[in-house]
Amino acid sequence: MISTAIRLVRVGSASELAAAVLMGLGYPCVMLAALIPNLWFFAAAGAVTYVADWYLHQKKSYLINRLSKVRAGLPIRFLLRQLLLILLLARENLAEQPVFYAAVACFLLFYGLQAPQGALATLIRLRRTMPVVTRNIDLHAVRIPDAPPRALLNRSAEKMLHLDIPAVAGVIIAAATGENTVAYAGVAATLALGLLYTLVLVPYLRRGRRVPAAGAVLKAVGTWLGEYQPTVALYFSGSDDSAYQVNMWLETMEQVDGRPIVIMRERNLVKKLNPTSVPVLCVPGGQHLMAMDFSSIRVTLYAANVGKNIHMLRVPTMKHVFIGHGDSDKLASVNPYSKVYDEVWTAGQAGRDRYALADVGVRDEDIVEVGRPQLAPIKPWTGAPKNPIPTLLYAPTWEGWDNNPGNTSLLLAGENIMKRLLNAPSPVRVIYKPHPFTGLVDKKAKAVDERLQKMVVAANAARATDPRWAKEIAAAQASQTAARAELTRVEARIAELCRPGRKGGDEAEESRVSLADPHRLAEIKRLRAEWNDAYWRSFGWWEHRVVTGPEPKLYDCFNESDGMVSDISSVVSDFIASGKPYAVTDSAELGVEEFKRQNTAVRAAVILSNRAPELDELLAAVADPAADLLAADRRRLKQYLLGPDEPTSMERFNAAVRALATKAEARNRGVAQRLAGQRIGELDAEATAAADVVTDTVAEKGADEVAAPVAT
Repeated sequence: MISTAIRLVRVGSASELAAAVLMGLGYPCVMLAALIPNLWFFAAAGAVTYVADWYLHQKKSYLINRLSKVRAGLPIRFLLRQLLLILLLARENLAEQPVFYAAVACFLLFYGLQAPQGALATLIRLRRTMPVVTRNIDLHAVRIPDAPPRALLNRSAEKMLHLDIPAVAGVIIAAATGENTVAYAGVAATLALGLLYTLVLVPYLRRGRRVPAAGAVLKAVGTWLGEYQPTVALYFSGSDDSAYQVNMWLETMEQVDGRPIVIMRERNLVKKLNPTSVPVLCVPGGQHLMAMDFSSIRVTLYAANVGKNIHMLRVPTMKHVFIGHGDSDKLASVNPYSKVYDEVWTAGQAGRDRYALADVGVRDEDIVEVGRPQLAPIKPWTGAPKNPIPTLLYAPTWEGWDNNPGNTSLLLAGENIMKRLLNAPSPVRVIYKPHPFTGLVDKKAKAVDERLQKMVVAANAARATDPRWAKEIAAAQASQTAARAELTRVEARIAELCRPGRKGGDEAEESRVSLADPHRLAEIKRLRAEWNDAYWRSFGWWEHRVVTGPEPKLYDCFNESDGMVSDISSVVSDFIASGKPYAVTDSAELGVEEFKRQNTAVRAAVILSNRAPELDELLAAVADPAADLLAADRRRLKQYLLGPDEPTSMERFNAAVRALATKAEARNRGVAQRLAGQRIGELDAEATAAADVVTDTVAEKGADEVAAPVAT
């Protein structure tokens, strides 16, 4: 019941739901108290609305955004409460008293201060916003001052409005006691604090406190590009939840031949990047991106098919490559959009064959098999469970854009799979890791996900009280306590190391100070390994686990597991690198043979129907290597999907980069000869203006719309 209400109200937790209910009931109670009238009822109900409002803002609740959309935003709610206080005074026969006029004058003057305070805060933010966001790029050529104290600008409108509390409290006390001095003191405090808050913002508009103009910043970036001369770029644009798609390529970019750079388009994604030594340049404006000189770049890699790719694809002096963010049998892996790239890089022969079968216009000679460099952290299977009982990972994918029942096992099979795993005759441990996009399109999938998480929690609680596990639980308590303490220590240190600059710095300041420090990055890498080890030690090898969020990473879950249940996605192809048994659900009920014919990655898998009785075969293979009848098939399939072990994937990837860079150089020399020395790719002013118009139209009207249906 509560979970249903949470979904309907669009809040994140039961506490948010409680705050929303209290706020929803509080305002009618304030109105009722004003009409009765009852001073103390008014004070109590008003206090509830203050606290509930503050809590929902603290939690950044979606409900706050919705209230603003229906003209019940924060200023309106505060104004309503103040008007009801005036009504209360009138109902208490105080309309002719000085305290009444003091209250009215105070609230009018206080609202008069809202405009300059809001304008100043907005102007400061705008003047602190640079046309780019950077990491590991030296911007010493422009002077970027420290950001104003975070307390001044963070939720400034909310803080300003809450300064009415002294006046409201003083007026209520005065009405109750007849001591008008208290009201005057409250009024004076509110007006003085509001004026002070406004005046404190003024110095941050001085030239010395402002970020340099966009032209100066872009010139500094252009100078840096001219000095660094990047040769290989990873280009990325995506939604708020898509940071994992670029993060998975950062370590590869750190090892790539040449001078790498990551080019991004969304500001909010920069803060979600993992620490890296590779320069990161985020350019939100299409007109700014197209004006930059990327003539030194020879190869640009694209991790997703999105509309904003067009801003980079228009540059002819570089070769464009689609590398994607996973290798699977989904239709997204053979997207016709891929025709726009010079080459498409796949993990192995299977990717090449998919394009041939799909016949979407990608030529075979434009496909290069490079393996999957990201799979290096995946440990090979030893042939036996690493703990006294096997660990099974259930990692379903999300529901996709097209409502195909075969996209995810959650809707039709998720609960059956989880019940069979949790109630297996021979005990197993379950790690449940849902896809971060779960519920994005179909809320039923999110509801199933919530039920599965509750099942895991309930099974854990039951196992904790089961006498069969009492000895292990008692023996592990000390080590688990130590591991949790270590986790806290490591997390604090990682947070400190991952934060560019001082605490409270804004986007501009972080761009100034976030230069790569090899020692810091090495320590972060070591600490992440320590964190991962401590995480798995912080609970027992018999305890089920729900894993959400970016940590622990999917590959860490692979290494902790002895087998996996999943759906058609790149998760399956990646897991095959471990050599461990796995099962895939035929949610669309195509039948085993047809399912294997359509999906290469399942040809060495246990195929599950929606009722999942076939899980017994997987559990047997995980527990006893002699019962693993698909081991040889998995070895053959691994090479077909991911390519050979030698040379390594990183070596093949770098060879592909070098070969394509050579093609770009040859192309540029040929064009230069034909143009008799004219600058390659130089556009005249008219063409540039036309391109800007087209780009602005795409960016403002179509980029996001295009991104959704074609994203992979």
